[in-house]
Amino acid sequence: MNEPKAILDIAKKTIGMQSEAIGHLAQLLDTDFSSTVDCIFTSEGRVVVTGIGKSAIIASKIVATLNSTGTPAIFMHAGDAIHGDLGTIQENDVVICISKSGSTPEIKMLVPLIKRGKNKLIGMTGNLDSFLAHQADYILNTFVAKEACPNNLAPTTSTTAQLVMGDALAICLLELKGFSSKDFAKYHPGGTLGKRLYLTVADIVAINQKPQVHIDTDIKQVIVEISEKMLGVAAVLDNDKIVGVVTDGDIRRMLNKYDSINGLTAKDVMTSNPKTIGTEVLAIKALESMQDKGISQLLAVKGDSYEGVVHLHNLINEGIL
Repeated sequence: MNEPKAILDIAKKTIGMQSEAIGHLAQLLDTDFSSTVDCIFTSEGRVVVTGIGKSAIIASKIVATLNSTGTPAIFMHAGDAIHGDLGTIQENDVVICISKSGSTPEIKMLVPLIKRGKNKLIGMTGNLDSFLAHQADYILNTFVAKEACPNNLAPTTSTTAQLVMGDALAICLLELKGFSSKDFAKYHPGGTLGKRLYLTVADIVAINQKPQVHIDTDIKQVIVEISEKMLGVAAVLDNDKIVGVVTDGDIRRMLNKYDSINGLTAKDVMTSNPKTIGTEVLAIKALESMQDKGISQLLAVKGDSYEGVVHLHNLINEGIL
């Protein structure tokens, strides 16, 4: 059986090597990086990111990051490009070509074809003396001294450097574009992050029933209302205005306090001045309010009008918690 300590030592060494390489990456940044950012920012086209092997996988991830942060991008596999996919590149596109060595056969074949189209070419490579580096308009230097692989063969540290360089590009462009949380929500409508940025209390209330009773409603009917609406609460209204709330907890306290519940009404057991929240408020703010107050429901209001209930379970189901 392998020794746990030996395994942990290998893992720590691997992470340490990658961390050191990323730290060194910042020292390699020069005016070519800022020129690349400016080139993409002012371009009327997209960013086409290409590569071969593991670099192609990194290219695909960089495309995803650019798209999700407001910079239109598309992935083109370098191997497929020389077999028909070169048409992916349009007139005003900027091309980023990723290659550790910068001199693979596919890169040597692809680069002249890109140059012939007069598209700006950004070379992301760890070899400044490579074919790619000499042909590129700008170079993003991702040099690493050694792969984390003990044989210095498997792309590990080098692909990490490429990934980080791509993230640096995306964040610089995000800042220049003034890309906001609302913009982010627009590009991520289906995920948890998006929901935190766009889902409102009104969206939650719309899927719930609307438990409510009058201030003089008999307590037995109050219990039925709470049970049927399945939210553990009922708003207490008087002249269509909220005057209180009856919760499961109020019912339990009532049973402990009174020997008989005959003749009791909502006003006898309700909690006055219940916690409310506007329907226009983000659902994440409702969660924060519940956590601060140690409660599991809030009455939703629009102005003075009672609109329904938002429950902690709703927020859990939406993946916000």
